Amino acid sequence: MTSPRDLSTLNSWHADWAGLRVGVLGLGVTGFSVADTLAELGAKVMVVAAGADELRITMVDVIGATYVQERSGEDVPHELVEFDPELIVVSPGYHPDHKILMWAASRNIPIWGDIELAWRVRDKVKAAEWLAVTGTNGKTTTVQLTAAMLAAAGYRVAPCGNIGVPVLDAVRDPQGFDVFVVELSSYQLHWMTGVHPYSSAVLNIADDHLDWHGSFEAYVAAKAKIYENTQVACVYNKADKVTERMVENADVMEGARAIGFDLGAPGKSDLGVVDGILCDRAFLDDRHSTALEITTIRDLEERGLAAPHIVANILAASALARSFGAPTEAIYEALKTFSLDSHRNEVVASVGEITWIDDSKATNPHAADASLTANQSIVWIVGGLLKGVNIDELVSRHAHRLRGAVIIGVDREPVKAAFERHAPGVTALEVEADDTSDVMVHAVNLAADLAHSGDVVLLAPAAASMDQFTDYAERGRLFAQAVRDKVGGEADGDSASH
Repeated sequence: MTSPRDLSTLNSWHADWAGLRVGVLGLGVTGFSVADTLAELGAKVMVVAAGADELRITMVDVIGATYVQERSGEDVPHELVEFDPELIVVSPGYHPDHKILMWAASRNIPIWGDIELAWRVRDKVKAAEWLAVTGTNGKTTTVQLTAAMLAAAGYRVAPCGNIGVPVLDAVRDPQGFDVFVVELSSYQLHWMTGVHPYSSAVLNIADDHLDWHGSFEAYVAAKAKIYENTQVACVYNKADKVTERMVENADVMEGARAIGFDLGAPGKSDLGVVDGILCDRAFLDDRHSTALEITTIRDLEERGLAAPHIVANILAASALARSFGAPTEAIYEALKTFSLDSHRNEVVASVGEITWIDDSKATNPHAADASLTANQSIVWIVGGLLKGVNIDELVSRHAHRLRGAVIIGVDREPVKAAFERHAPGVTALEVEADDTSDVMVHAVNLAADLAHSGDVVLLAPAAASMDQFTDYAERGRLFAQAVRDKVGGEADGDSASH
């Protein structure tokens, strides 16, 4: 074993990374971006993964790195042991007790996440400021909203991170950026250290990923890390006391402010809603007696953006954008053209006074709660991979608005049990099909039988999709296709936000 490198000196793209032996764990989108970045820096890179896309494996060789496949029954690949890494960079999702990470810890090999690496090399072109966003739900929408607002204000901005574009790819853009809006998952936050966000936001906290973190407390602790070392504004949800406590306990930079948001009237350092007007009382000189108008609920209704949880996301995004200097006029202009992504409260069809809505992105009870709350008479398509989360409270809370339910997924038994205990009067039908191609066909047929005129058929599974689908997007696409096949040529040709 050779003497390890002093990694404290590696705080710039322009530091001496040459020859640093780095083991990269994982070869998904993030893992490849890590390997590619390190290879460009001149490090010696070995990528270890249980499997990967053939193209990525080929590209690992092209960039001058080495790929090693994890083998069943082997504690740590002997190739990695012989490589003697000075650093391990782990992709999001790998549990801390993974055998390679336990081995690295036992040898005192430093472990970084992709976010720490990105922060250290952020100055390749120009060191953009970071606006960091996390929460159980609404992250992607809020990141996209914030980026749109900043772009309308004239900044060169990149939405990145867990949103799909790795931060390391944004860092290496040859034109550079003024600001990154970085979506951070609890997995990424678990491994994150040393980052100093310009501003940060936690949108909400509810049970999620408990199977990975082990407890709600550990999940909260991971999310709370986003506020550490925040420079200007810590944005929190006034309606969520957990996020408020996070801010109260955060170790921030001198001068950083706590900025609250919710759907009520704003306090003098908050954003909120007064008489249907979204207002800013945080980023103006005379915030004690005046407020700035951002937009109105009426305007948002015209854009399909007036659901309560979307309004909350808009307020959070506005707080982040305002903290960076975006004027309210730019925010208003951005909202005039903004639309929600696919599979987020997306109207697939409206036929015979029955509306079919795809909210496949509702992968946990908190997200499904928002979708259910926004509608009145619902046939609910629910279920999937629950990830250790209890669904009882959700069923109980919305039983009164349910025409019926269609239960899908591998974790059907606890969902059925929840209905038996908390909504015994609601007809709950079960899809037993295991074939991915058939699940939604059966679900849509059953939902159509239950639905009456004026009802909404809502796909808001409150569960992850990986039990029967590649991801939530495939789940949503197959639902939409099944709906269109069911209602035929009467379906609306274009989807619209709801």
